[in-house]
Amino acid sequence: MSCYKYWGKIEEIADKLSSYGDLDKYGDSALDDVDINEIIDILDDVEIIAHDREIDFDSAKHILDDEKMNKALKLIRKFYVYVGVRLETENALKILESDDPKETFNSFQFYERYTGLINNERQLAKFNEDKTFVFIGSGPLPITLIMFNLVFGCKCIGIEIQEEVAELSRKVLKKLGLDEDITIIVGDENSIANLDYDILMVAALAEPKDRVFANIWEAVDENIPVLYRTYTGMRAILYAPVLEKDTRGFHKEVMLLPTGKTNNTSVLIRKIV
Repeated sequence: MSCYKYWGKIEEIADKLSSYGDLDKYGDSALDDVDINEIIDILDDVEIIAHDREIDFDSAKHILDDEKMNKALKLIRKFYVYVGVRLETENALKILESDDPKETFNSFQFYERYTGLINNERQLAKFNEDKTFVFIGSGPLPITLIMFNLVFGCKCIGIEIQEEVAELSRKVLKKLGLDEDITIIVGDENSIANLDYDILMVAALAEPKDRVFANIWEAVDENIPVLYRTYTGMRAILYAPVLEKDTRGFHKEVMLLPTGKTNNTSVLIRKIV
């Protein structure tokens, strides 16, 4: 089916989002007083497009590579990231105030999506209690680390570049009683040079991707499985995908496409020496 039927809808969605202001100019704080559900309702229309199974990868590229669509996609992606970070932050704060923090964690809006994602990723590496798992870009609510620890029993280390975000996630882990099994350090991908680990994963929002993977190549052992999350097909309207040029020096072994409402494609690569 032709993807052109969505061009007008994508531009319409971008126009609605632009009414909230320029995030580059005013920053995320400009949306602090906006009901998050207003923006989610708009982005729900984007997800309908992103999950259209009748649009194949080649057709999707017509939208993703078109200069006319580029401005609209950039705006949509900024709001997609904003909503994700805000929801994680709000849930993290709710956990800290909760009398039942585990139930509050389980009620996170995207919990089921992460369950599907991790069911995919368990096929890419041997996660178990004897392994140490490092995740670059752990965020305010380290849901990936929490679920990998709870499901597989592995020790986890999250790398977060912002000190205040790292501190919030540490408080969440302590509230959940997981601070002995999961550690959060402040830094970027270069921090892995000082760590001992068995499996490495790069978050979908880790940027800039070419630098991140280049620095990982310099530090990682060729025997370490390196996983990353990205967006493929029409789901790439949600966020810019990892490109082949970004992972130069690595061999792609397996790519697992998302199922259901999960958005991330999961990829296993290894360093070429």
